[in-house]
Amino acid sequence: MTALTDNLEAKRQDGEIIEYPVLAAEVIYKGALVVDKGTGFAAAGDQSASTKFLGVAVEKSDNSASGASDGDTKVRVYKTGVFQYTMPSAADTDRGVPVYVRDDQTVDSSVTNSVFAGYVVDIVSSSLVKLRIDGAVDEKSATT
Repeated sequence: MTALTDNLEAKRQDGEIIEYPVLAAEVIYKGALVVDKGTGFAAAGDQSASTKFLGVAVEKSDNSASGASDGDTKVRVYKTGVFQYTMPSAADTDRGVPVYVRDDQTVDSSVTNSVFAGYVVDIVSSSLVKLRIDGAVDEKSATT
């Protein structure tokens, strides 16, 4: 490509919410932690190998219909913000601690494959924390 010789409308979008195609046979619920399992498609959060954190689902997306293919549905995902999730044995000393995806609604400070989800910014109870995802989301995962 050559350099610009005139103004360009770069089609800017906010970037707080990004849309991803969903893996076949997946149901992603509103509020779920969303990941890419190395396929290039969004899936409900888990700690599988080669998994990257994408963000938090804005709404439900169901791509589980019989015969559905990868990408037949899309899910909008928050890329920034603070969200409340389950964390087993949360304690006041967990503030500022990096946490990882355990499943689509649970984070923990120690899991098998360490899918980084963000940092604990507040403790709600012994089983609930507020999680800041800014900087944890993988910007290069999933096809857009």
